[in-house]
This record gives sequence, structure tokens and C-alpha cells, in this order.
Amino acid sequence: MSQSPDASHDEAMDAEVRAEARAEASTPLSPGRVDDAVEADQAIAAPPEKGHRPSLWRDGNFLTVWSGQAFGQFGAQITELAIPVLAVLFLNATEFEVGLLNAAGTAAFLVVGLPAGAWIDRMRKRRVMVWADLVRALALGCIPLLWWAGSLEMWHLYAVALVVSVATVFFDVSYQSVVPSLVRSDQIAEANGKFESTSQLAGIVGPAAGGWLIGILTAPVAILITVGTYLASFVFLSVARDNERVPEKHEHDPLIRSIREGLAWVFGNRYLRRIVGTTSVSNLFSTISFTLLPIFILRELGLSAQSMGVIFALSAVGGLLGAIATPRIVAWIGEARAIPVSAIAFSIIALLLPVAAMVPAIAFPLLVVQGFVGLFTVLLYNITQVTFRQRITPPRLLGRMNASIRFVVWGVMPIAALAAGALGEWLGVVATMWIGATGQLLSAAFVVFGPFWAMRELPSVDDR
Repeated sequence: MSQSPDASHDEAMDAEVRAEARAEASTPLSPGRVDDAVEADQAIAAPPEKGHRPSLWRDGNFLTVWSGQAFGQFGAQITELAIPVLAVLFLNATEFEVGLLNAAGTAAFLVVGLPAGAWIDRMRKRRVMVWADLVRALALGCIPLLWWAGSLEMWHLYAVALVVSVATVFFDVSYQSVVPSLVRSDQIAEANGKFESTSQLAGIVGPAAGGWLIGILTAPVAILITVGTYLASFVFLSVARDNERVPEKHEHDPLIRSIREGLAWVFGNRYLRRIVGTTSVSNLFSTISFTLLPIFILRELGLSAQSMGVIFALSAVGGLLGAIATPRIVAWIGEARAIPVSAIAFSIIALLLPVAAMVPAIAFPLLVVQGFVGLFTVLLYNITQVTFRQRITPPRLLGRMNASIRFVVWGVMPIAALAAGALGEWLGVVATMWIGATGQLLSAAFVVFGPFWAMRELPSVDDR
């Protein structure tokens, strides 16, 4: 499974304060900010006194946003299990139909990803997240209604997945750009770590609960639970506050120029270029594997939906521990070196996935180990690189930076999903899993042969 990076951090801190910040945060996605962000930072809050770091546990507004994020993440994990199970076991979907469903679920990142970033930089990001939650709840609510009416078909799942995909683009780009407007600059890494820890906790509880709900109440009812969690997230985010300054209309650049500026920022930075290369190739091949994973587990290996939920849940334990351990690992080997080290690890461990088909008697524990180590190292990679991205990007470019990166690293996913469906029908599921796992070995090359080994810390300002 693959995830994408995002994080942030702005002002230059002295060594003592920076050490404290890293000790409290985690991320394959941790960033900061640069000179033209100082004024915006000061508008949010004055810098804390040295040695004094107010905890976000005492920040009621952040806790409100965090609660909304927790509900949304929990529901999303249930749906990630329930919709494929519904397609495979209830609607008897073929390999290509499963690939098409996965492609519909990620297509928006390729189609509207770039303009979405430019649009979001002109809006209040928290409000974008509020409306995205509402759209996702309404769209997913159609599935149980159609099922109860006895008229649910695969094309309904495609349509719902596409609508949810568009809403998710706007939510995710806003979500990865809103943190600097919610907390002080010295709390950004802590906020990112808390968000990522919640995501992984949801990954532990959600699939296990989803597997139980599917087994006891059926997949459509499990999807209805997700509708409720998105509505809860909608309520929490609606009552939260932020300090974001939205540009006036006369400050808006033309759309094409805005998009070009975001792309130039990302690909003009030698570190970001290599991070995007590794992430996009990893996502390309891991999506080929992940697309056919429900068929691989449920049909090829003959495991149950409940077993699939347990595999996902135990894998997410690795992600949670990865989020918790990231500060210590970064303090031990350095922020810069954590990126290639984690990339090597999650690329190699992917080979265990197709190996499970060779030894079906121990397939279950092999899948658990692969998922556990894979998510542990993906979280280390993501928290670190996202925090770095947020740290060096000016606030006015955060939306476009995240959208530009998402366009590339998530834009490959619908293409990979379609390829997985075609390869699955042509070569078979197991052969396709080998293609996905082998291809992931290539992804680490961008950061392994880059400048990361030669330094301990990544720059705090844009170093081109």
C-alpha cells in the first residue's frame, strides 16, 4: 500500500528548539517555511518564548479539527474494505471491473488535481474540507439505498467512486495545506504527527470493524457507517476556526500562470524532484498490486473478508508505530537519510506480497508482515518528506505545491489501476502481483542516488 507525503514547518529555529520539535512529531511528510512566510506566520501567532512549547492537547480548536479528521479517517478505512468486497463478492466483478473501479476512485487527481490546487489557494481551506465531507457523505449514501432497492450495479459504484474522488482531491489538498493556519509554526510538526497517528489508528480499527460489519451486517450497511462518520467530520470542521488569510480577487493570478508557478516550485527544487520521482513510481507499481489485492486475498488465497480486515488492521499497527517512531529514527540517522533508508525498506518488503501465493499455508502471516513493515517505513518516509515540503514552501503556494505533487504521485494511480485490470485478465492475478512488487524496487533509485546521504538535515529554506 502506498501513501503520499505532506507536512509543514516554517521559521528557522535554533538547534535546541528544533530538536524538541522533532522529538514530538513524525512524518514521511514534514515541512517548514521560508522568508516570505514570516509575515504570515506572525499574523497567526507570535513566536513562543525559548523553552516554552504549549501542547496542542490544550488547543481546543485544534482538537476540534483533529476530532473531525479522526471520524473521516475511520469511515474512509471502512469504505476502503467494503466497496471492493461489495464488488467482488456481491456483484461478481471481474479483474478489469475491479481495475476500473479503482481507477474511478483516483481519477480526479489526474483530471482536476492541478487546477484544484490553484482554486484552493484562493479559498478558505477549512471550508473546502467541510463541503467535501458533505459531498462524500451524500454520494456514498446512494450505495446502500440502491442496494436496498435491489438495483445496485457496477456502474453505480463507478459513478459514486468518481464523485468521491473529486471531493477527496479538494479535501486532501486543503487538508495538507491547512495546518499552518491552525497552529503556530513551531507546532506544525506536532500537528502533522498527531494527524498521521490518527490516520494509522483508524487504519487499525477501521478495517477490523469493517470486516466485522461486513460479516454481520453486510457491506452496504458498513458503507452507511462511513456516511455517518463523514457527517460527523462535517460538523466538527464547521465549528472550528482558522487564521487563514484568503487573497483578494485582485491578487489572483490567471489560472494557467498559477498552475505553472506551482509546478515550477516543485520541480525547480532538487530535493522535491527526487522525492516526487520515488513517490510516483512507488505509487504506480503499488497501485497495480493493491488494485487486485481483494481478488488476490478473497479468490486466489481463499481468505475471508474478515481475514482481509484483520490483515489491513494489523498492517496499520505498523503505520501507527512508524508515526510514533519517526522522531527517534530521524534524531538517530538524520532527517535527510531517513528518506532513502525508508524508501529502500518499503520497496524490498513489497516482494513478500506475491511470495504469499507460493506458500499459501503461511500466506496470512506473510501478508501481515508485508503490510506491517511496509506501512511502518512508508510513514517514516511520508512524515519526513511532507514536513520538509511544508517547511520550505511559502504559505501562498501551499495549495499549489500539494496539488502539483498529488497530480504526479496520485495521477499515476488511475492509470495503474486500469493496467492492473488488463494485466490481471491477460496474465493472471499472481503474475500481475509480481509485476507490481518488482516495479516497486525501481522507485527507491531517485532518492538512493541523490544528495540525501551527504547531509544529515534537509534545508530549512528553498535550496535549489
